[in-house]
Formats: sequence, structure tokens, C-alpha cells
Amino acid sequence: MFATFPKVSKTDNYVLVIEDSLIDFEIISRTFKKVEFLPQILHWDNGQSALDYLFELVEKNRTNNMPSLILLDLNMPGIDGREVLVSIKSNKALRHIPIIVLSTSNNESDIEFSYRHGAEKFLRKPTTLEDFAGVAEIIKKYWESQILSRGPFN
Repeated sequence: MFATFPKVSKTDNYVLVIEDSLIDFEIISRTFKKVEFLPQILHWDNGQSALDYLFELVEKNRTNNMPSLILLDLNMPGIDGREVLVSIKSNKALRHIPIIVLSTSNNESDIEFSYRHGAEKFLRKPTTLEDFAGVAEIIKKYWESQILSRGPFN
């Protein structure tokens, strides 16, 4: 977790990872490196802190410092990923941020909920490092085709 504002240039594209498991976050980070996907990554380990960060960016009119992509875990204690998704997509200043749900859930209602509330993709967290490389490649391709092609949000 970071203090109020991590150092992110207004021209930077970065990924905000909202994931309560430090082990899963470490796997995400290492796998990204393995597939040569190297964006700047900011990590929040709970939904409340992530929302506080995003809403503070909005409140202080720092919308040019918004993440270019959010990777969101659904199953977190406190404010879970479902609530985070709804809060972000319900906010005029935040709703443009693409969200990829990355969850262990196999529940069809979680998948349906995620898409209904604005997630761009729903990816299941793999159980092995080898399988995670495939998920990382999907995220990398999305980043390259959807994020880098349009530049930072301003």
C-alpha cells in the first residue's frame, strides 16, 4: 500500500492491482515479468483503500493521474471487488477506466455480475504458475491493443 499519492507521472500508463492476497500479487508481478509485460504497477490490498485513492484523485482534480487499467479481485474482506466495481463504474470521473476482474470464482453469477456492471473482461485466476502465464498474456494483449493505442487518459 502507498501513502496518499504514489509517484505517477501524468503521462504514465499504469495498472492498479486491487488484490488482498500478497502471494497472488507476487505471482501477478512475477508472471508479468516472465511474459515481458512491464507496465508500472500500483497495488492496493483492499477495496476501501483503493476507492479512497481513486476518489482522492477525483477530489483533488488529478484525473490525469488515473490508472489506465484496473485488475480487480472479487473476493476480498471488507469492501469486496463487487462493491469496488459498482463504485468505480457509477462514478462519472472513474467509469472510463477499464477493469479486468481476476478472480478464483467459478460462479456464473459472479461472471454475469462483473460484465453487467462494466468489467471489460472476467479472467479466472489459474492454480499453477504455468497457467498464469496464459492469463498474463491475455492481459498484455488487452493492454497493447486497448490501452497503449489510445495513450494515457487526460
